[in-house]
Amino acid sequence: MNIHEYQAKAIFYDSGVKVVKGLHCTNLNEALQAYDELESTIVAVKSQIHAGGRGKGILYDPNTNEKIMEGGVKIAFSREEVRKYASSIIGNKLVTKQTGEKGKIVNNLYIESGCEISHEYYLALLIDRDTKSVLIMGSTEGGVDIEEVAEKKPEAIHKIWADPLEGLRNEEVVKFSELLGLTGESRDEMVEMVNSLYSMFLDKDCSMIEINPLVKSVSGEIIALDGKVSFDDSAEFRHPWRDGLRDLSEEEEVEIRADKYGLSYVKLDGNIGCLVNGAGLAMASMDVIKLYGSEPANFLDIGGGATSESITAAFEIILEDENVEGILVNIFGGIIQCDMVAKSVIKASKEIGLDVPLVVRFSGTNHVEGKNILNNSDLNVFTADTLAEGAEKIVSLTRRSQ
Repeated sequence: MNIHEYQAKAIFYDSGVKVVKGLHCTNLNEALQAYDELESTIVAVKSQIHAGGRGKGILYDPNTNEKIMEGGVKIAFSREEVRKYASSIIGNKLVTKQTGEKGKIVNNLYIESGCEISHEYYLALLIDRDTKSVLIMGSTEGGVDIEEVAEKKPEAIHKIWADPLEGLRNEEVVKFSELLGLTGESRDEMVEMVNSLYSMFLDKDCSMIEINPLVKSVSGEIIALDGKVSFDDSAEFRHPWRDGLRDLSEEEEVEIRADKYGLSYVKLDGNIGCLVNGAGLAMASMDVIKLYGSEPANFLDIGGGATSESITAAFEIILEDENVEGILVNIFGGIIQCDMVAKSVIKASKEIGLDVPLVVRFSGTNHVEGKNILNNSDLNVFTADTLAEGAEKIVSLTRRSQ
């Protein structure tokens, strides 16, 4: 789950991370009121979308696609400039390198007090699955893409790892801060901030915290001038407060509907629809489809608690994509039983009126029974014993139908 910058800043503040004062707005009048309330001669007018690269993005009229303004983050030196920038941002489409050409409509603004910057840094906390630890990564090159820094100036990136069972070692955080060129009170503030962010990362079950830029002010303060936070969806049951942070306008309608049925769905650009249980198996299925020369149309994990209703919903969602020319079902029976899936596939296919090739591969609990149910039905379905056989078959069937 992703949240907006203004929401991340509120959590930062509550976690003891220093930020400058800012106000969330949803229209022009609120933006002007925010400027008056902040009483800052310089403010940042920031578009709020779930995507990076906002500052270098381009705003377009969503109806005419006419270019409105370059830059989704603007520095305003007067109330009139706030009016100008806010009116150009709210309600328009912001296209960044992360949104693609489709862009995102900006429904939220963040008006933030100005800050006199001495230096910009990069700071992030991530899960390192290889070491089963939290990776803390910093760079002296803030305000630019970290990928670009890694390619052109890798020596500017510094890393430390923290085992959640052992915690952060203060001496490592001090050395980390010094490698970023910080001394004295600024170094001490960085140490305090890293410790606060690490505690927040664990307490809130985050999957990522990114601050770019993190800045040192002219007075030596260390301030989070940006904020990007993602949460681990698997820990949602521990944090009911997250529901209040969810912005449904930032999510695809079909993904919201999929979530309602416990499905994990991501639309892709291919022609083979995939219905699989388990994220790892879903990724493997997509890889094998590509191996045989086609492209997956989606990632869809029905999970271990799938029901006949959710499987029908999964078929409906897959077939809403007009690019889908065939469907591969790949189920490894465990908690979910293959015979139940087979009956659900038949039921869903008849209810929906399936008119594209369908290949089903079962393995695990009741896989023989499931395969027999499909083979003895009047459904036009092909069964396979292996993933490779199933992928090869659906690719050949879709090519034959073209």
